[in-house]
Amino acid sequence: MTLRTAIVSIAALYLLISHQHVQAEVKTGINELDPLFEAFYEGRGDRRTEALDALAALRPPATPIDTQPDARELLQGILDGDLMFHKPSSTIVWAIKDGREFIMTSLDRTTNLGRDSSRKVKRLKLNNSIRAYLRQLIAALGLYSDNPTERLVAIEALIDKPESIEQKTLDELLLNEQDDAVMIALQSLSTRKQLGSADPLERLAAVTVLRTDLSSESRAAIVRIESRDDDENVRKAAQAIRLYHEKQVNLFGWAETLFFGLSLGSVLVLAAIGLAISFGVMGVINMAHGELIMLGAYCSWAMQQLMPQSIAAALLLSIPVAFLLTGLVGIIIERSVIRFLYGRPLETLLATFGISLILQQMVRTFVSPQNVPVANPEFMSGVLQINGVFSLTLNRLYILAFCLIVFAALVALLKYSRFGLEVRAVSQNRSMARAMGVRSARIDSLTFGLGAGIAGIAGVALSQLTNVGPNLGQAYIVDSFMVVVFGGVGNLWGTLISGMTLGIANKLMEPWAGAILAKILVLVFLIMFIQKRPRGLFPQRGRAVEG
Repeated sequence: MTLRTAIVSIAALYLLISHQHVQAEVKTGINELDPLFEAFYEGRGDRRTEALDALAALRPPATPIDTQPDARELLQGILDGDLMFHKPSSTIVWAIKDGREFIMTSLDRTTNLGRDSSRKVKRLKLNNSIRAYLRQLIAALGLYSDNPTERLVAIEALIDKPESIEQKTLDELLLNEQDDAVMIALQSLSTRKQLGSADPLERLAAVTVLRTDLSSESRAAIVRIESRDDDENVRKAAQAIRLYHEKQVNLFGWAETLFFGLSLGSVLVLAAIGLAISFGVMGVINMAHGELIMLGAYCSWAMQQLMPQSIAAALLLSIPVAFLLTGLVGIIIERSVIRFLYGRPLETLLATFGISLILQQMVRTFVSPQNVPVANPEFMSGVLQINGVFSLTLNRLYILAFCLIVFAALVALLKYSRFGLEVRAVSQNRSMARAMGVRSARIDSLTFGLGAGIAGIAGVALSQLTNVGPNLGQAYIVDSFMVVVFGGVGNLWGTLISGMTLGIANKLMEPWAGAILAKILVLVFLIMFIQKRPRGLFPQRGRAVEG
């Protein structure tokens, strides 16, 4: 034997031994589950579903050291394609693709079975019906989860197929459930299952229970029973409940419209209330008010950049930051520009319009010409579900409450503080206020700063509802003036009522007129109203004598 022949023989023997070693490792993944997987892999029709049923019937591990895999995990692995068939060993393994090979692990994930080529590892064949059946089995197994959220998800997955769960199992779950939300969902599932009973009295009882359930699934079930049920009493009961549901849906539809109207109104009030102060006290048409709102929104963005791990704290801290920053900008604008233009409304309008353009360009230059992302904190995300057809968006609900808090704080400041007394004195009779020792120039500056600060707070609120960009303020300046003029210049209660009124009117007209036409109709109404009442709903009282 030559040296070359010996080397080749040794190499061949080594490869043979290595292959047998890998085969032995893979064989360790074979256990009592393999016949079930083989039936699923090679079977057809009912044989495949029977194999899945047998897998689903596996009990969870009895002890922490038990290596038997969880049935739900196995079924999910089949559905996701993570469980595959290894042809050389004729067994099922967990497989992760790595280039042209698969890294294989035993079913209990305790044994690394090495690698093999993709030609020898095949996916389990699935079709749409098998996928649906797998999801149904996984959902049923989720009913026994220790996590209430998982149990709730499992119930929701079964709500349209109540016949897939046995009554005995459902009774057991109802008896042992401790979580209130899951208990309500289980009762709903039980009622849906009762609808398929052969006993008309049971179906009638189930239909009666669904009277208070306004979810789309329950309403569809009632309609189906009304048209298909064999028992006349059940059909009549279903018809009565369908009519009741229609009235409730219509009622809660109006309630939802009212909520969205109040939500829009709160945004308008926040945007306009600062303008109402400066316009009412000083008579200044501030076209840069929208850009002050925009600066407040950017304060919210900047705080989130400084505190990326604490979105909620960043939002709360951005309120005083925005108030102080925009208030300071407002004082600077009043002292450097507006103070020299009192009594010249056209020049004031043009000057503040120029300031608005400057502020927009500064943001585009130093921040970004594009919109910037502002995240909602967790407590403002999601909805408050009242029933199956009516829910309240949490961010809008919080902003409505925030609007009322800001309004109440401002009213208290103007009514009970010395500063508020001086503001009211200057707004009602500037000359008399000066004669009484009020420094009207100082009050003008602080009032403008207060209005600007409230505009900044409004920007923080708007950052939770809309895109934050350099053009944010332009969308609200016209609406702000509309609210102030409609409510009565300088009257805070008028601003609140007019903002809410215009918001509700917009939302009431949108379903049949569209968003754009609704705004046009509101504007036309406002023009006609001002023709009759030029001083608004609640005109400010006072002699307003100018020396």
